[in-house]
Amino acid sequence: DVKTDLNLLLECLKYQMDCPLSQKEALITIYSICQQNSEASEYFREIGGLMFINDLAKSSVHCIVKEAALFTLGIIIESNVYCQQTLCTSALFEDLILFLMKKDSGVNLKRMSVYVILVLVSNNKNGQTYVRDTGCISLLLQLFRTTLSTSEKNLSDENTDHCYQLWSSVCSTLCACVNNPQNEDNQNICCSVFPYAKEWLESCTEPEIVRPICSFLGLTVANNSYVQKYFVSIGGLDTLAKVLLELMHDSCLSHSNIKLAVVVTKTLDACIANNSAVGVVLAKYHTVSELLKLLSNETLNTGEKVSIILTIGHCTEVCEENQCELLQNNGLPLMIQVLTESQDEELIKAATFVLQNCKQMTEQLSLKLYANSLNVNNAEELDAQVRKRCLQDYWKKAKEILHRINSIEKEHDEERVQGEIFVDKSSVANSEALKSHEVNPADPKMYMERTHKEVCCPQLTLKLNDQVLAPPVSSAPQKNETVNTMDAASTRQTEQSNVPCSVNELQTNSHSINEKTACVKNQSVLQASYIFLLVFFLSRLDQHSFCSEKTGKDKSTSATSSSHKMADLRCLGCTAGGLSFNSKTFTKVLQSCLHRCDHHRVILEAEERYRRELRRAAVGNSSRSATHQKMLLSPVKKDRLHKEISAFRSKKDSFQSK
Repeated sequence: DVKTDLNLLLECLKYQMDCPLSQKEALITIYSICQQNSEASEYFREIGGLMFINDLAKSSVHCIVKEAALFTLGIIIESNVYCQQTLCTSALFEDLILFLMKKDSGVNLKRMSVYVILVLVSNNKNGQTYVRDTGCISLLLQLFRTTLSTSEKNLSDENTDHCYQLWSSVCSTLCACVNNPQNEDNQNICCSVFPYAKEWLESCTEPEIVRPICSFLGLTVANNSYVQKYFVSIGGLDTLAKVLLELMHDSCLSHSNIKLAVVVTKTLDACIANNSAVGVVLAKYHTVSELLKLLSNETLNTGEKVSIILTIGHCTEVCEENQCELLQNNGLPLMIQVLTESQDEELIKAATFVLQNCKQMTEQLSLKLYANSLNVNNAEELDAQVRKRCLQDYWKKAKEILHRINSIEKEHDEERVQGEIFVDKSSVANSEALKSHEVNPADPKMYMERTHKEVCCPQLTLKLNDQVLAPPVSSAPQKNETVNTMDAASTRQTEQSNVPCSVNELQTNSHSINEKTACVKNQSVLQASYIFLLVFFLSRLDQHSFCSEKTGKDKSTSATSSSHKMADLRCLGCTAGGLSFNSKTFTKVLQSCLHRCDHHRVILEAEERYRRELRRAAVGNSSRSATHQKMLLSPVKKDRLHKEISAFRSKKDSFQSK
């Protein structure tokens, strides 16, 4: 009977005070009976055995009895919650602190004391409060920092092994102080040893070290944004990512490394679960791709797969870099496969969480594309408004120049009318003079004079814009001339009097020719200027209106590479600008262009028609008088005029000498 055995063992403890070995054997038998037996533990408490062992642990002078008594208390407290509540007092925590602080306390005694603290705070909010209020948690943190040095990596050594066992128990006790239930106050206190934990992870990747530290870190940062931010600020998240990377890149990926990688993954998940924005830190280590590799391992159980998928979900929740990495490493098909093939509800929920993140990513991408399109549309509308204003300005300037051109044409029309009146009067006078100077063709002298006058004063006719400009008749009226073919002296006198008159006639007619030729040249220059100005402004308008449509189409329908090809098919009149495009180069530029737009093609055809009319007019003038073939449509220079006068005088003198 269990109850009878417990009664006999309790009596043995009471009557064997001078025999520590017998007490130790009795204590070992008691915890073997009460271990995982809540009813036996409860009965032992009822008969006063629990309190007697508590007093024995404090009062015994034998170390082996203290250690055995503390271990038995821990087993009974762990087995029965009522025993836990009975012993969870500040007095017991203070006694345990004394065991830990005494210099003569061995490693095993400290270890048994830490174990009792562990079972007192596990799943016990009151125990978590007592461990903080009594300062026991501060002592535990000190043991975490000092029990095991980072230089002691040889855990197979016996002394090192005892220290490691104590350090491992401290880690487990600290985990119980902050979790289940979660205790934020204890979490905030425990984060003070994060730098030491980070140092351990950076110096050692042994499972015996990494596993306890990751468990402590994961439970301390869980659901505590303040502690999570602090851990990230000291570079703890980077250290965990590096540890995972090192484990996954191990040349021989053993089963133990895979299990340890899962532990590190859980810790990573705890660090970013409540603050997914810090997941961007993991992007530079390609953590998502490493997690996908780990997930594809066939040795993982369902719980481990759930942890990995949840970590992937938290990494990709708000971080675009991790989302892109998930898609690039075929993470989406893998999630769909897990969702369709798995029957576990938790695994399905985890995969759904990741797929939901992908959906949100797609929606955000669509919104960004829509926003970019709106920005592009707004930019296009703004460009259209600017082009419209430019067009209005160009039209305004073109109208002003057109008005000025019309005014200049009107002035020239008035001058031309006055010139025609002068020509009419001159023609009438010349006709009268011709009648009075009728000569006999048989008279060689008079015939030569008349012929010479006609040669020196040719007519000038130019066809411009379908209008014929009639310059003054070559000869001016001769006053007081008499012709007597029979009287030689009279004839010589008449010839002498006609010499200066002929010179005057030549000067007058040359001046008239120069004046009308200048008028014609001004008209041609005016027409050319009008065409150039019109072409210039229309080309500018064409760049902003006609060709902008082609440019808009190129932007919307072709990529950057194709835009260079389309630029070669553009009209040179539309693309040319600056000083290289003027009235002298306009025709050559358009004639050399193989892809003229309709607008510039029409302008080029109009100019070519205009040039043909000018050539036709010039040919017509040359056909009227063979003597006028070499006459230029420009004013006669002063030097040339003097040469012609001199030649005329020499001919006249030679004629008179005969």
